[in-house]
Amino acid sequence: MGYRVVVAGATGNVGREMLNILAERRFPADEVVALASRKSLGTEVSYGDKTLKTKDLDTFDFTGYDIALFAIGAGPTKEYAPRAAKAGCVVIDNSSLYRYEPDIPLIVPEVNPDAVEMVKNRNIIANPNCSTAQMVVALKPLHDRARIKRVVVATYQSVSGAGKEGMDELWDQTKGMYVPGQERAPKKFTKQIAFNVIPHIDVFMEDGSTKEEWKMVAETKKIVDPKIKVTATCVRVPVFVGHSEAVNIEFEDFLDEDEAREILREAPGVMVVDKREAGGYVTPVECVGDFATYISRIRQDSTIDNGLNLWCVSDNLRKGAALNAVQIAELLGNRVLKKG
Repeated sequence: MGYRVVVAGATGNVGREMLNILAERRFPADEVVALASRKSLGTEVSYGDKTLKTKDLDTFDFTGYDIALFAIGAGPTKEYAPRAAKAGCVVIDNSSLYRYEPDIPLIVPEVNPDAVEMVKNRNIIANPNCSTAQMVVALKPLHDRARIKRVVVATYQSVSGAGKEGMDELWDQTKGMYVPGQERAPKKFTKQIAFNVIPHIDVFMEDGSTKEEWKMVAETKKIVDPKIKVTATCVRVPVFVGHSEAVNIEFEDFLDEDEAREILREAPGVMVVDKREAGGYVTPVECVGDFATYISRIRQDSTIDNGLNLWCVSDNLRKGAALNAVQIAELLGNRVLKKG
């Protein structure tokens, strides 16, 4: 007997990707239900070779369902996740709502799978921020070998991280640069995104960092090790899909770049493409649609005793969101629910 699965927010970028990945990975589901807000009621979405009509999230009864993948934002999640959890359906939430609550697990399956046992606390599991997820997949195997002291990361985040509106704005502004009369002023972003970069994602905080940068700090500590110091600068770039990160790591012990490269080659969820030649690295365009987190440009940092630099690229709609959520569902099934 397979699982009964719900995807809430099925008409959005991440929700559609969740359905795609459930089908691609042949998740053992007897039933998959697509939920959306009332304004999207009846919209058809694809699940493998099937077409599902969305049902109304507001009136849906979660009783008898095993797993609900949520991609509806923190506001609606606050209302609907407790309802699903109370009905006995485990919520895997893609929003930031529950990530920092100590009794709710925040999981990247390649990094901290044992945390799934905490689901018994509240029947809710949090999915990490997209920029954090791909970075910790690379950090964890290196941390196990040489203990990471400090991480300095600059992100280059695609507009899909801001949803369909972000993708539309890049498209429209790019067209408007060439077609007189079709110019588009910034609406979703604070400044022009076409042919530009914006060092501002999410709201500003009192210390001058943005919420996105704070998320990377707090989530890395919760997922990998609270002792790791992290500082981040998060930047929106005119790329449709795929986040990139330039990561500088300081270790307690020396780690040779060649050994680091071999460790990462063996690490789950990681693909190393690192040739010291033109094109011997991965860019966001090449990672779209892939499950892996790609690592390139691994090299010693000569300015500190125990430092490495690397370049990290991943499809943010997949590993940063939908894929990680489905992997959590697989982990939950194997370790906790054990159905079928």
